[in-house]
Amino acid sequence: MTGPLLPGTDAPLVPGELVVLTDRKGRRYLVTLEPGAEWHSHAGVVPHDELIGRTEGQAVRTNRNMEVVVLRPTREDFVLKMKRGAQVVYPKDQAMILAAADVRPGCTVVEAGAGSGALTLALLAAVGPTGRVVSFELRDDHAAIARRNVERFHGGTPPATWELRVGDVIEGLAGLHAHRVVLDLLEPWAVVGAAAEALPPGGILLAYTPTVPQVMRCTEALWEDGRYTDVRTTETLVRPWDVDGLAVRPAHRMVAHTAFLTTARRVPARDDGGPPPPRRRTAMAVTEAAVTEPAVTEPAVTAG
Repeated sequence: MTGPLLPGTDAPLVPGELVVLTDRKGRRYLVTLEPGAEWHSHAGVVPHDELIGRTEGQAVRTNRNMEVVVLRPTREDFVLKMKRGAQVVYPKDQAMILAAADVRPGCTVVEAGAGSGALTLALLAAVGPTGRVVSFELRDDHAAIARRNVERFHGGTPPATWELRVGDVIEGLAGLHAHRVVLDLLEPWAVVGAAAEALPPGGILLAYTPTVPQVMRCTEALWEDGRYTDVRTTETLVRPWDVDGLAVRPAHRMVAHTAFLTTARRVPARDDGGPPPPRRRTAMAVTEAAVTEPAVTEPAVTAG
């Protein structure tokens, strides 16, 4: 194979392809097709040779007479079943990251850290063949897992539009020029200054953080830097629904909070013609308190 075929491609499955098998309970299994090999599960055994040459969507029976459906995996299928090192960025957040950071074909995106490669796959798909993704990862073991996952999804070969660097993103940003900087780090506020040097005016920084204190520190750092505007934070909640005839109701389980997305636009500093800093509620509250609170005076002391 020279590369993976898209799900929905009108072509038979071939050796070396990655497929997803789905049983009647909706459980999914990632399998790389190899002539002579077998897939084993609680549902029974399916020889790979019975899958090779079939088209997507066909049902095959195991030796226990249970049916499984074979399909080419979507990126979501792959992300949810791939090997993980660090916690992955789930599809609901991937989609919002691409939208909030306006990642489009032709973009150069700096990503830190690479983790297990889930967000990397989404960024690569969004920038297309004319874009570029540079991923930074401090840990060698996480970088190895990210590389393996990205290569496996792309048919065993790393995409030409991807560069994985093992090292610190703050040092690595020196000399880089990017349209977008996407941070999935414990302390994204430490990268704000270096990101401003790599981003031209109009560029976008996005920080993916799971906790409120992280959001607060990152937001403060963005405003204090003086080269960012339009700082905003959102989160994405996804609630599935069970639909079975007239029985329609929310599912008992949902993917609620996973992380906050904080975005900011790079602008020139005020002295270079950039916009004035916004009037922020915290600063206003401190100023108003100083004006309205009466002065405290010591009580007069009289002789007894």
